[in-house]
Amino acid sequence: MSEDVWGYRETTGRLQGVDLTGYKVEAVDGSIGKVDKHSDEVGSSYIVVDTGPWIFGKEVLLPAGTVTRIDADEQKIYVGRTKEEIKSAPEFDKDKHLGDDGYHRQVGGYYSGPQGF
Repeated sequence: MSEDVWGYRETTGRLQGVDLTGYKVEAVDGSIGKVDKHSDEVGSSYIVVDTGPWIFGKEVLLPAGTVTRIDADEQKIYVGRTKEEIKSAPEFDKDKHLGDDGYHRQVGGYYSGPQGF
């Protein structure tokens, strides 16, 4: 893994202290929802996307390393994954996410696979 999947790339345009909640999220092949919550914690940065009607009632956890660009003017976040890749990711589980290192390894491993880092 050449980069840390849980850290923002320098080229994304991420501005520290900017609240990303409500930003629209775009996969390489279309919109997937809006940011419900996010973290800038070093080594554990991520966005949680509320997919709305796209994947009914599902939230997805995207490590910060999947973000390719943030457009603060348009309030959009672009991720370098397809809708299908995101839909097939391990399901977001708030309770596991908060205290389970194994869950973080599972999600990180999924996104740092062949198409990833």
